[in-house]
Amino acid sequence: MTTVDTRQVDAVPTQFNWLDRMFDEWIKAFPAARNFGLHWPFQLDDVIRVDEFQDDKTQVIRAELPGIDPDKDLEITVANGLLHINAERTVEHETTGQGFTRHELRCGSLTRTLPLPGGATESDITATYQDGILEIRIPVAAPAATREPTKIAVSKS
Repeated sequence: MTTVDTRQVDAVPTQFNWLDRMFDEWIKAFPAARNFGLHWPFQLDDVIRVDEFQDDKTQVIRAELPGIDPDKDLEITVANGLLHINAERTVEHETTGQGFTRHELRCGSLTRTLPLPGGATESDITATYQDGILEIRIPVAAPAATREPTKIAVSKS
């Protein structure tokens, strides 16, 4: 007889989050490559970096979004168990030296989608923005009691 272990619905997205963080760390290991104009599948500057942690019965997400006006450049939505963070950024930088001027514009869309934790209360999610940091607080209900794996009998045909 074969035993199949059932998993919680949010177990798979958690595995993908781990993979996403691992890939982010791998890209960070090659910062010099960006100085030589090498382009990765995505530029690290265009990724919304986040910290996630559990605070009592609340999942806290802190996102690094400097230079964003939250009233006109930021949208946060929840749909199908996913939290979507969308922002528009325009950053201007001008360097002037002897005989040269360099003017750099960096603008574009920033986006990040994160799975909501199991037991999240979508209607009670709050967000605040201060000093370039977006903080999202997601109330989480106590997890349901874990149950024993369901055994499925396999018949021979």
